[in-house]
Amino acid sequence: MASSSDVTASPGSTPEPPESGSAAEGSPARRGRVRLRRAAVMAVPATAIAAGLAIMTAQGALGVQFAISGMAFTVTATDLNGTGFEQFGGLDTLDKDNPLRETVGDEVAVVTSVIKNATLTKLCQSVDLGGSYLKITAGGGKDKVVASDLTTDSTQLTGDADFTNIEIGNDAGTLNKAGVKGPHGVFSQQSDTVHIANLRQTNYATTAGTFKLPGLKLSFSDSDCPS
Repeated sequence: MASSSDVTASPGSTPEPPESGSAAEGSPARRGRVRLRRAAVMAVPATAIAAGLAIMTAQGALGVQFAISGMAFTVTATDLNGTGFEQFGGLDTLDKDNPLRETVGDEVAVVTSVIKNATLTKLCQSVDLGGSYLKITAGGGKDKVVASDLTTDSTQLTGDADFTNIEIGNDAGTLNKAGVKGPHGVFSQQSDTVHIANLRQTNYATTAGTFKLPGLKLSFSDSDCPS
């Protein structure tokens, strides 16, 4: 799942005025957030992103369109195998009353990855609670984790990846491998199959049509998911 490249925003894109209590217009923090949003949308207006999410919801790739918590979480797996893979840039939003908007911002630029059918071995998910971790593990025995219409919104992804029949540089509005079409004019890629060994992601959201977690274990831990 290689990340999409940054591009320059269209001349019509203009930053929102700073909210009360936020960094002053033109400050490095504000400019950085504006550049990040522009890179994620890739010259497509925010209204097109919202329309793309609505399409994904209707097609079952997203259960609901929800405001993210703003707390990133780690997902690892020793192996991920999938059929029907798509990937494109997007934006996740925080609720207007979320206190994390002061540090995270009102939007997070993400790379959305969609896999029609996926299996994962030794899945681990952890959330840093500040000194301890809420950890979920599954699929460590003979049965693997199985998911359909698996969608992840990530800011970082690493691993050893193999694709079959990959297409890079598609218009996201023309994708057809996983049954989802992203916003038109957004850079994307897709392939018939994907395999990633030693997967590690930093995610802000995950949804799935079905998600089967054999050997599920939820606990508090003093350690993160393994590297």
